[in-house]
Amino acid sequence: MSGNWFSRLKAGLSKSSAKIADGISGLVTGKRQLDDDMLEELEEQLVMADLGPATAARLTANLAKTRFDKEVTADEVRLAFAEDIAGILEPVARPMDVGVGHRPHVVLVVGVNGSGKTTTIGKLAKALRDEGRSVMLAAGDTFRAAAVEQLKIWGERTGCPVVARDTGADAAGLVFDAMREAREQGIDVLLVDTAGRLQNKEYLMAELEKVVRVIAKQDETAPHDTLLVLDATVGQNAHSQVEIFRERVAVSGLIVTKLDGTAKGGVLVALADRFGLPVHAVGVGESAEDLRPFRADDYARSLMGVEG
Repeated sequence: MSGNWFSRLKAGLSKSSAKIADGISGLVTGKRQLDDDMLEELEEQLVMADLGPATAARLTANLAKTRFDKEVTADEVRLAFAEDIAGILEPVARPMDVGVGHRPHVVLVVGVNGSGKTTTIGKLAKALRDEGRSVMLAAGDTFRAAAVEQLKIWGERTGCPVVARDTGADAAGLVFDAMREAREQGIDVLLVDTAGRLQNKEYLMAELEKVVRVIAKQDETAPHDTLLVLDATVGQNAHSQVEIFRERVAVSGLIVTKLDGTAKGGVLVALADRFGLPVHAVGVGESAEDLRPFRADDYARSLMGVEG
């Protein structure tokens, strides 16, 4: 990862790292003996930073194995946590693999309202175009005219054709048409936007399942990726979003957005620890360059405020 991106990631996670680092520094002033009381306080700090009870307990237990009854500094604690977090994140830090075996390679993008799906699709389209791939966008969020317009703007920016219909059109029918057009034009990747849906709205989840069935009718191996876009600002609510979307569609990977606007960046560690789903990319800003492949060590160090 370039130094420039590491700096942007670190800046993007500054709210999260400040919350964690300040909390740890407040507990560990100078050198302090690592005892049961301190471990309990550290665990509480990690839970408050959205790493979740299970992950927090795991991190503090690992720290106790090597440092219990010894004197530690705040920097030593943060470094130990960063190394442990990197170990949790490493297995899930996997770029999306757009192979050459399918044309089009169909990527279905799902998530709740406001998670940043449409913007994420535009950024993915730019990254794929920069790799030399041909890309088509399907405006499957037929409920919101603004989403369709937003996708058309990204299409113009990136030189990608956009398949769109009138507001209120059948989303599954639109996706069917988009797949046919992508195949006829020999497009490498078809990125499919979907309507933002609250995970507790049954009819919307049923419609999403219908979209998946229609895709599979044209290519039984598709969708080849189903990406769940999560807004980091929701913190622990991200857990229920993963659970429910995974029950209804075969979520293959996660993209976590808006990390620059929250102190809840620790939730990504909790999600990795609990679900083990690939984290393909993270977003720390509005520009296309602010969505990048996820790297475990860089994230762990930035989150804990450890210098790269």
